[in-house]
Amino acid sequence: MPQLSIRIDFDDEGRLGPGKVALLERIAQEGSISAAGRSMNMSYKRAWELVSEINKSFSEPLVAAQTGGKAGGGAVLTPHGEELVRHYRAIERKALSATATHLKALQAISRNSRRK
Repeated sequence: MPQLSIRIDFDDEGRLGPGKVALLERIAQEGSISAAGRSMNMSYKRAWELVSEINKSFSEPLVAAQTGGKAGGGAVLTPHGEELVRHYRAIERKALSATATHLKALQAISRNSRRK
């Protein structure tokens, strides 16, 4: 089945797509930017760059990082980060629902459907 991915462009202020949303979800799960990056086979540097880009694209940070200490550092999604993930996933669900028939039609005429 063809996959639909949603990318949202915010004028000149950045973009949001499935990769960044997945990173936000992994940060929420892992409690750490570096652990979230590792779980996605992403370098520590790349994960931090994406988080920085995400935070700069919105009026308030979506990820709050805490530096180390005895218990080590960590990161959490802010309430705005949690809200963004909820809205993005809702948009994704509605888009998939609205396009399901068309995606099936595209699959039927795709090269992969002829191989079966």
